[in-house]
Order: sequence, then structure tokens, then C-alpha cells
Amino acid sequence: MPSNQSPLGALPSRFKRERLLIIGCGDVGQRVVRVQRHVRVVALTSSPDRVAALRAQGVTPVVGNLDVPASLQRLAGWATRVLHLAPPPLQGNTDPRTLAVSRMLMRRSAPLSVVYGSTTGVYGDCEGAWVEESRTVNPITPRALRRVDAEARVRHLGRLRSSPVRVSVLRIPGIYAPDREGGTPRDRLLRGTPVLAREDDVFTNHIHADDLARACQLAVWRGKPQRVYNVNDDSQMRMGDYFDMAAGLYALAKPPRISRAQAQTELPAMQLSFMSESRRMVNTRMKRELRLQLRYADVKDGLV
Repeated sequence: MPSNQSPLGALPSRFKRERLLIIGCGDVGQRVVRVQRHVRVVALTSSPDRVAALRAQGVTPVVGNLDVPASLQRLAGWATRVLHLAPPPLQGNTDPRTLAVSRMLMRRSAPLSVVYGSTTGVYGDCEGAWVEESRTVNPITPRALRRVDAEARVRHLGRLRSSPVRVSVLRIPGIYAPDREGGTPRDRLLRGTPVLAREDDVFTNHIHADDLARACQLAVWRGKPQRVYNVNDDSQMRMGDYFDMAAGLYALAKPPRISRAQAQTELPAMQLSFMSESRRMVNTRMKRELRLQLRYADVKDGLV
């Protein structure tokens, strides 16, 4: 195949229509697809079983594996815009997947913009303080360390003199939606999983999956270079109050409250990690620069 051709069709220089590559086209990625207009979308998938479903949504699927960098080369030089939503591996303190993506994107003509979906966990425990994007990251879990590494890999693309890629990072809290698998606290309430006593409780942050998809879409076009955006709703709730509120909505029993000391022995490590970090996210930049108008500004509005 000639070097100036793509296996997916003509290269960007031969095509006027914008082309969006979604890496990690799961629930949120598919919601992004639904809000696209006049954009050709390609999605990387590691599962051949998903090819037909993606095609049915108007997406061109490409089978590849982020853990096998050679399988990504078909995508090099194809996209004018990239949305990277794939998570890091479950082990280690770095993200080799995002490293592979970064190298692939720079092999041929670079995209105009790259948006990376990160996590608010990179801020670590802020003891309930208000958190703006200028706050220094302080990851305290391997999961957050991997995200910090991924952010650095992506933002490096925007610093290369050879190619002016406009890179934006979205820092995302807990994602919810009634039509998302595991997207509401109902199952946890049915299990009777405890929450922390009020004096030990932490602030928690949320974003509805549909609002997140719209934020991703807007960031692809409006995100500023090397810009970080907190992507969360306007709710200001402690975790226990959130579950109490949800219990009222679903007519279920409120979860039992336990001390932090009890939680250390009764709850699994992953759940404890979320109960060890408290912060209140400031979303002013998201609203001002991306001009996102939240449809579900309060988490209560989106749970039913």
C-alpha cells in the first residue's frame, strides 16, 4: 500500500470531512457517537464481537489492542480529532497503553486535537477543600499514578514543535446514569453496604454519562491547548448523604453508618480507597470555556 494512503480510505489531506477516532468506545464513547454531527467516526476495539454493533451505530470499527502496539498502526495519520477514553492497565504505576497511543498518533500527520479522559483521583485527598484545575496533583493510589502518567504522555504531544496538537485533559469523577450498567447506587443499597459515619464522611463528586459525553464532544472542538478541565455537576454532597438520598428515591432502606475504624476491617480495599479521599470539584472552567450547559446539574435529577 502506498505510504500516502490509509487502509481506512484517503488520508486527512485528501478528505475535507473531519474524522474522529475514539479510543475506548464503551458506554461513554457510544454516547459521544450519538451527539456527533457531520463527522466520520472510527472506534478502536479489542473485541471482534463488537464490530457489528459499532457498525450499526454508524461507526467504522478497527480491531486493535492497546497492549499490542503493532496492532494500532493502521490508525496512524487517519484522524483529525482523537478522543482517548481507554483506561490504563490494572497494574503498575505507568500507562504503557497511552504511550503506545501517543507514538501511533505521531507516526504520520498529527491530529488537530486530542482529548484524554482522566480522573479526579489524580488530586488525591484534599480534605474536603474546593479543587480547581490549577491544584497540584497528589496521587495516592497506583490507579491515580497511572492516570498522572497517562496525562503526561498525552500532554507531551502538545509540546512537540514538529506538530501543534491541541491537547485537553478531562478530569472525571464518578459517572452515573440509569441506563448505564452499574450506573446507579441501587444494587449497593440492596446489598446493604455500609457508609461512613457523618463525622468521618467524605465529599463525593458526580457527572451524568450524557453530560460527560457532551463535555467530551465540546472539548474535541473547543478545548484549549494544554488545558485541564474538571468535568462534574454542581452537587456538593457527602458520600453518606448521597446514598441516603438515593435510598429515598428508590424507596429502599438507608445504608448503615460505620466508623472509619470499622470500615478498615469490614470493607474491601477498592471501596476504602474511595472513602479515603474528600474533595469538592470546581467546574467553572468547563462551563466558561467548553460552554457546557449541564442537563443534570444535580445528581438527584439524573438518578431517576
